[in-house]
Amino acid sequence: MTRLASALRLELILQIRQRFLHAAAFSGLIWLAVLLPMPRELRPIAEPYILLGDVAVIGFFFIAGTVFFEKQERTLGAIISTPLRFWEYLAAKLIVLSAISMFVALVVCTIADGFAYHLAPLLVGVTLGTLLMLLVGFTTSLPFMSISDWFLAGTIPLAVMNLPVLYYSGVWPEPVLYLIPTQGPLLLLGAAFDQITLAPWQLVYSVGYPAVCVTVLCWAAKSMFGRYVIARTGGL
Repeated sequence: MTRLASALRLELILQIRQRFLHAAAFSGLIWLAVLLPMPRELRPIAEPYILLGDVAVIGFFFIAGTVFFEKQERTLGAIISTPLRFWEYLAAKLIVLSAISMFVALVVCTIADGFAYHLAPLLVGVTLGTLLMLLVGFTTSLPFMSISDWFLAGTIPLAVMNLPVLYYSGVWPEPVLYLIPTQGPLLLLGAAFDQITLAPWQLVYSVGYPAVCVTVLCWAAKSMFGRYVIARTGGL
């Protein structure tokens, strides 16, 4: 627990030093600039899309940015020689960035709509969506040495993870999109703003399936970290 607390403190310091916290605040201002000019009755329609976009920015891009900063500063090699375990290293990133994402989402929604949303599905939807995007961003960034090399390849998983927008909007309402784990968080966000009513099975799916995918992605992240970081630095 002491190692995790130290890792959390260090991760927060790095987020501030690398100005990702400033970028998150700027992201929130951008979303408010989109929402506030809208008529109030249209804002709940747009907000699930806005929140999914914010989850993608903070989740997918921020964690990849921290990984590349650590590679450039050669801190990843130092991390594996410390007593800090991989799970503590990863948990620190997930907790700090998820908290930032949640804070931005709550501020944006409250300023735009007051408290005219359901808190529970909003919190669960943003948390699960952020965790999914964080883990996808983390695992896809590990094989690459620079953010420019990763960026083009990273657009593919990013596009796939955002395909549920087509189902939610009715553009392509194919059940196959339920295989993409961000479908669940998007449905929860729609329910948070009374845009859809979830059937019991959809509620179970929206929480359970993304949670299972988060678990699988955590193990994939550990495997990729061992292959592309520990093996390359000669660690055990």
